[in-house]
Amino acid sequence: MAYTVAQLLKTPQKELDAIFTAAEPGPIPEGQADGTAIIAPGTTFSDEIAKMISLFAWQGKVFDPKAGVLRNRITPFGLNAIVAKVYKDKSWLDGKECILLDYSETSLVAHWIRDEIRLIGPGLYLGKVYWDKARLIDFALQF
Repeated sequence: MAYTVAQLLKTPQKELDAIFTAAEPGPIPEGQADGTAIIAPGTTFSDEIAKMISLFAWQGKVFDPKAGVLRNRITPFGLNAIVAKVYKDKSWLDGKECILLDYSETSLVAHWIRDEIRLIGPGLYLGKVYWDKARLIDFALQF
């Protein structure tokens, strides 16, 4: 099934987890992706929260698979900052392979953050964010 970011915002957490666990990691992406934070998924607030975060805090990620890194696009000015290493590893959610976005050695600001992504449709990745071992939110990356 092909998904859209709008659909993901309306999808309850349990179903987002099922979509993620059913997906393969796909290739490590290349280039700029528009990001959407998925907070309070499946509620009427999810879309509005995503818009506010995109406007003021986080717009997406820029991947360089040859170097094995990414930079987050942040602030209203779209600065490329907060670097992560990118590689494949086992997901904390289900133990299967995912693409890991690892900030532990590259960022003073986000060293406790771990993102995991999997390809769920053409140019669309679904991600999970962890703070230490605690799950925080989901996000979508659209290339």
